[in-house]
Amino acid sequence: MENIINRCRRLLNLTQTDHVRDIINHINWDCRLIAIRGAKGVGKTTLMLQYLKLHGCDFKTTLYASADSAYFTRHTLLDFANEFYRKGGKHLFLDEVHKYAGWSNEVKEIYDEYPDMKVVLSGSSLLSLRNGEADLSRRCIPYDMQGFSFREYLGIVHGIPFPQVTLADLLSSPNDLCERVSGVCRPLSFFNDYIHEGYYPFILEGQEEYPVRIENVVNYIIDVELPLLCGIEVSNIRKLKALMSVLSGSVPIQVDMQKLSSSIGISRVTLLGYLQHLSNAKLINLLYSSEDNMKKLQKPDKIFIENPNMTASLSLNGVNAGTMRECFMVNQLRQSHRVEYSRAGDLLVDKRYTIEIGGKSKDGHQIAGIPDSYIAADDIEYAYGNKIPLWAFGFLY
Repeated sequence: MENIINRCRRLLNLTQTDHVRDIINHINWDCRLIAIRGAKGVGKTTLMLQYLKLHGCDFKTTLYASADSAYFTRHTLLDFANEFYRKGGKHLFLDEVHKYAGWSNEVKEIYDEYPDMKVVLSGSSLLSLRNGEADLSRRCIPYDMQGFSFREYLGIVHGIPFPQVTLADLLSSPNDLCERVSGVCRPLSFFNDYIHEGYYPFILEGQEEYPVRIENVVNYIIDVELPLLCGIEVSNIRKLKALMSVLSGSVPIQVDMQKLSSSIGISRVTLLGYLQHLSNAKLINLLYSSEDNMKKLQKPDKIFIENPNMTASLSLNGVNAGTMRECFMVNQLRQSHRVEYSRAGDLLVDKRYTIEIGGKSKDGHQIAGIPDSYIAADDIEYAYGNKIPLWAFGFLY
């Protein structure tokens, strides 16, 4: 226990609170059991440590520990929680919990045995509260964490803060946002940089190694998390990486499953399973024309790499501009909205809004006559009619 306390003390001393993500204010930290899920590199550990530093950590009642620490090769989570509780513990933060075998059973027991102690977990996007050894879905409140939005990138990386907007407000009065932002900075001058190197918080540590670090994130998820949490055989890892390489260089037209399965040498059924695993791991986004297709595990209508930075880093031959635009839109909207493939436009959002995506010369003939239809146009600073700047959709979270 002393080693855990000393490590927590060192980490808190190194933790900066100059730049804090807004999600810290959207989490109900008073809940008895919270899970913060997200892909490696999006800042889960930093968020937990910042919360502790901002709210005080006396090491008797509040403590942070990482479940992949060597300490837990000799001690169980349950024994650790028991000792912490007996010494006055009230608020326990357990990081990287997915790396601890049988974590869900022990967390359930901690929850049941110590009703006056609050527990915050963090783990992979693949962390399941329902399908583990113990069902925590009725006990635990999950929060999913993404990388920086374009709004957060401006505020945290460049010191130009703006409040977030709702999708309804953006669509009804887009120039309210455009004029507010353009009165402070030229958004287009930052947007291309964000698309290529602004999504992951480690941009704050420098640009030089940024693409390499993205590749390391992808490799870690495929090499470690998918075999550990999804049972992917190690012998199939190369095929998953080949699939990611093919997808990063593809223009997201309607998916040809036969062609895609042939290109990496796996069956159609296996491919469907791989795509679901990669989607759950936040490496790709799958778009369906309806939720029924998704529930039946039918083929997706479109496939995107999860975020534009990953697309740019993995592509060997450059990225199509249209691909990057659509990838950005899906990524930003999916944080808090239902996004489906639209045969009329490009996206159907919340079963209501049809959005066509393109460059500044994009017209609306494909969505003419469709209620609640809009164009998300790149390379424009202000809205005109139903044509809204693409970058403005980066202010939704």
